[in-house]
Amino acid sequence: MRRVQYNSIGGPEVLEVVEAENPHPGAGEVRVKVRAAGLNPLDAKLFRGAPTSSGAKPALPSGNGHDFAGDIDELGEGVTDVQLGDAVFGQVPSRAQADFVIVAADQLSHKPADLPYEVAGSLSIAGRTAWNSVHSLGLGSDDTVFVSAAAGGVGNLAAQLALRTGASVVGSASAANHDYLRSLGITPVSYGEGLAEALAELHITAALDNHGRESVDAALAAGAPAGRVNSIADYGAAEKYGTTAVGGRALDKAGLDEVARLIASGDLEFPIESVFALEAVGEAYERLLGSHGPGKIVLVLD
Repeated sequence: MRRVQYNSIGGPEVLEVVEAENPHPGAGEVRVKVRAAGLNPLDAKLFRGAPTSSGAKPALPSGNGHDFAGDIDELGEGVTDVQLGDAVFGQVPSRAQADFVIVAADQLSHKPADLPYEVAGSLSIAGRTAWNSVHSLGLGSDDTVFVSAAAGGVGNLAAQLALRTGASVVGSASAANHDYLRSLGITPVSYGEGLAEALAELHITAALDNHGRESVDAALAAGAPAGRVNSIADYGAAEKYGTTAVGGRALDKAGLDEVARLIASGDLEFPIESVFALEAVGEAYERLLGSHGPGKIVLVLD
């Protein structure tokens, strides 16, 4: 099989497609023939050697990628709740960008029929993180919540899920993405100087940070209580300020399945910004790390 691998720390140029032995599932596991594998900022942090929330560092050589979608093509001993040919999606640590992945059967979600593989293959990290972070704040109709990086993969879903609680939503993004946020019912604001003042004028009561310390500081300066500021981008803020740091580490399978259902039905938007072949993985990450429109970047595998 083909798999994306890197042998040294660096930029997207360290990523290469190599041949590897086809894997086979053990007890309780299945093999999935991967059809699509989404890119995440976490992947780039790992191959670039940047700090991650867990402090994890890759053992070299390392595979790459976490999110995937595909079809089950081999069952391990004792697996009874999924079948050969089932369309599924999920995540595996640093090995999703390959023709085949091995995963515990109980960690998979069934792909809704109306959900394209490219979307399902980009969903697990963003979907579970957005669901967990939004539900951690107990938002309601009395809230005005600030969502940073609201045009990104997690922020996009978090902002829309927050709207579904009845809350008003303010989202930060580059000026090029403001019209997109307005189309979703989100009030756009810009990063940088004046952010705290803009948020104060909008009377925010909570914040979901997907950007980092600048956005956390702005939310707190605007009057959001520390206990109602959740950051998945600055875990140090929890220790310094008493903010929260609920993200996607815990698998709420029911929550992730609900996000998938809402996207498949058209009740949530989860756009795909661009699609690349597996062999163009370096180019795909160059786009991820550069300037691009709203939505996810995904690899497709023949």
